[in-house]
Amino acid sequence: MTRLAWHRVWEQVTLYLPLVLMGLLALATWWLVRNAPQAMPPETSAPPTHEADYFMRDFSVKSFDVEGRLQSVVRGRLAQHYPDTDTLEIDQVDIRSTNPQGRVMTATARRAISNADGSEVTLLGDAVVERITPAAAGQRAVPVLRLQGQRLQAWVDTERVRSDEPVTLTQGGDTVTGDTLDYDNKAGLLRMDGRVRGLVQSRQGRPGR
Repeated sequence: MTRLAWHRVWEQVTLYLPLVLMGLLALATWWLVRNAPQAMPPETSAPPTHEADYFMRDFSVKSFDVEGRLQSVVRGRLAQHYPDTDTLEIDQVDIRSTNPQGRVMTATARRAISNADGSEVTLLGDAVVERITPAAAGQRAVPVLRLQGQRLQAWVDTERVRSDEPVTLTQGGDTVTGDTLDYDNKAGLLRMDGRVRGLVQSRQGRPGR
């Protein structure tokens, strides 16, 4: 892959990746904190066990802005709260959000785990995050940015995303893979370690390495 091609890939990734991950993973827990039912206080002081104290099945939660426009939809097959770890777990999570400019962000995973205040969220199992940007008048459409892995962990307050398992970044015909991912949005640093490989489409449509 040429130095110019690598520069173009990293420029695209560092521009959009924090918006995708931080926006979606913060959104994935906002509604849980606001909408989850309050657990009944225990009648005894016995230590909590790893058993759910409340749950929701086949749920769909929608949020709207002040003008009544749909902002986000969060769906799941099952959400459970565990008092011993004070965590919320969602099976088959599916999130879709749209900002005022019409950019759509989606996230799906077999399971999601959030701590009590939503500051730490983990997507587990076939996790896919996508950012879709509508084409502006007279301009070329921006390719969909896709992040895929088996485990994506985010700290919302510190704007950090990590994965100790392989991650694939794709946008249009460009693909970059690595064994690990560490992204620090505040510092503006993206690091992929291990077997990092890339395939970048040239402007003439021919692949370059």
